[in-house]
Amino acid sequence: MRILYVHERFGSLGGAEANVIIVARELTGRGHQVAILHGPDTGRGSDDWRAVFRTRYALPDAPDRTAAATRAALEAFRPDVVYVHKLPDLAVIETLTKSGLPLARMVHDHDIYCMRSYKYNYFTRRICTRPATLYCVYGCLACVVKDSSANGPVPLKWVSYRDKRREIRLNHLFHRMCVVTQYMRDELLKNGFDPKRIEIHPPVPRAGEQGLRSSFSDRNLIIYAGQIIRGKGVDILLRALALMREPFECIILGDGNQKGQCEELCKELGLADRVTFKGFVPQEELKNYYRECSVVALSSVWPEPIATIGLEVMRYALPVVAFDAGGIRDWLIDGHNGWLVPWMDVDTYAARLDGLMRDKNKARELGGNGLKLVSERYDFEGYISGLEALFTRLTQEVRDGVSVLQPAGAAASATANSPA
Repeated sequence: MRILYVHERFGSLGGAEANVIIVARELTGRGHQVAILHGPDTGRGSDDWRAVFRTRYALPDAPDRTAAATRAALEAFRPDVVYVHKLPDLAVIETLTKSGLPLARMVHDHDIYCMRSYKYNYFTRRICTRPATLYCVYGCLACVVKDSSANGPVPLKWVSYRDKRREIRLNHLFHRMCVVTQYMRDELLKNGFDPKRIEIHPPVPRAGEQGLRSSFSDRNLIIYAGQIIRGKGVDILLRALALMREPFECIILGDGNQKGQCEELCKELGLADRVTFKGFVPQEELKNYYRECSVVALSSVWPEPIATIGLEVMRYALPVVAFDAGGIRDWLIDGHNGWLVPWMDVDTYAARLDGLMRDKNKARELGGNGLKLVSERYDFEGYISGLEALFTRLTQEVRDGVSVLQPAGAAASATANSPA
């Protein structure tokens, strides 16, 4: 099968890019031909991407030329199916919808239907539960958002509500929308997407190092691994750590624009001797920090689509403590493989961490349950096979000119992937 990937970047950056390269490499290994229509090069891991995507089509910088570039790529590669990931260029999306080709889209986050893109209020941190309506403009003021690329004195940009509605309408035309959790499926339903065109395909990470398990030592080590930005709630984690009564050590792995603020807060809270900021650590080195870890802290306060770090650490039989935000509840069952804490409840969060420091047998029990759960429900080979089956169905449906129907077993699959 000839599969054309479409993504806003080329090279490594975040979770979306990790999913793109891992899945494309696996599909190539199974005999499929992959190509990519892409935006700017990130400058990270580009050699690996070029090794997988030997056929590449770069989108031009000029917005008025991207539609023509898309048509040229389709004519040159002649894909059997188009697999779209993150892409804000509506000219490209519209060109794809007019192509008549089978179209699938992986919904990594809230970009498609949220003008702010992260579904929570930056100032109050309240999670938004509304669909995209005029309230976004007049109630949320989401038409004005932070522009991280701006160099001027006012780092803001305007987001058009009309364009956002157009983006939603164009995405309604895709034959399948692939989401990562039941929560994300519900978000699409709120925004008028056809339930028969939505499938749940969690982006399953590969298994960790076989047999690696933590010693759950008296070091009482807490690990945070992820970006240090406002939505990830590292500052909230620090406030919870300041309330703990048991001795502990916390290592924070990652980088981001809130790192400096969090380091200062760490000092203010008197945590400097117990909390260490290690910065960015390559994926393959993370396992070294899991050898003595007693719990992984996931402190996101924005509605995470899934938070794959949780799936990753469960493969090392580690328990997770997280706030109940977004799709985390799809895999984190309170009291079974960790603790799901009410959103922004810092006191309870601290108490749950304290409990696991105090009772290592409980920590081992929760971690063991997590390993069993992730092994049974989130199988990498099954994930790739599920995508292959999806692409095969789409090509058959479009070729036969039939309506897009709910595939057999999809409802059962969705239930199986949602442990709540």
